[in-house]
Amino acid sequence: MDSSLIKCPHCGKTNRIPAAAAGHPRCGSCRRDLPWIVAAGDADFPVVAEQSSVPVLVDFWAAWCGPCRMVSPVLDKLAQERAGTFKLVKVDVDTSPGLSRRFDIQAIPTLLLIKNGAVVARQAGAPPAAALRSWLDDALAAR
Repeated sequence: MDSSLIKCPHCGKTNRIPAAAAGHPRCGSCRRDLPWIVAAGDADFPVVAEQSSVPVLVDFWAAWCGPCRMVSPVLDKLAQERAGTFKLVKVDVDTSPGLSRRFDIQAIPTLLLIKNGAVVARQAGAPPAAALRSWLDDALAAR
């Protein structure tokens, strides 16, 4: 399980973000919520995504996928806008075939929202940014 570096959108300080932790990340300098964006694979997905204390938006993608490259910056922006409300976990389907089979990923990008270890919403394809934002907000508000 790796950690990643992220620049605080509020004060500009660089912070190390763990792939899995209790709660959610805050800036070590200004203490504001940070976007939580990490990668996971077959080995660490249960700890990183399914045992998360906050809802998890899973992005199944591949480097060669054009629509994935269009959706990715939108997801990053949503993670920044809604820092503290969910964790964005990116899963490369080429390096995580077990997860692709387990979640029956037929097309990419496919997005899953996981709350308390269970999939509560699913979205396949690359909708426009406004539709993606609306889908995420509805899914986060449910249950």
